[in-house]
Amino acid sequence: MEVLIAIVMIGLTSAIHAGAMLLAFKAIRWSHAPGSWHIHRVAIVVNIMAIASLLETLLWASVYLGMGFIDGFRKAVYFSIVTYTTLGYGDVTPDESWSLLAAFSSINGIIMFGWSTAVVIAAVQNIFFPHGLAHSLSPPGDDD
Repeated sequence: MEVLIAIVMIGLTSAIHAGAMLLAFKAIRWSHAPGSWHIHRVAIVVNIMAIASLLETLLWASVYLGMGFIDGFRKAVYFSIVTYTTLGYGDVTPDESWSLLAAFSSINGIIMFGWSTAVVIAAVQNIFFPHGLAHSLSPPGDDD
């Protein structure tokens, strides 16, 4: 049962993340007005990906609550964030029969944070180095 729930959750969080990535890249194009600050555009991307991660942890928290795995919304959200980020304080722990699901949540979080990092790096490259990093870093007059 835990594996099935984990597969569904990984699918849902991947869909949220994919939507956030598309929104982030659209936001880069929308905010490309003359005079717009580059750092502002990067901040938009970072915030979109952070909100996606928050939504994903809230989704995991709702599963924990719905399964009766953790009592109380605040505790479920806290456990979800601590697990998803792999921080794992250990001060709130699930019933041992559900501990495998928490491990899948950590796996899911690692993947999603890696994906977020890739999106932010792609955005920075697109914003600051629109003609390519190698071209931008080459000395003037070096056109090989």
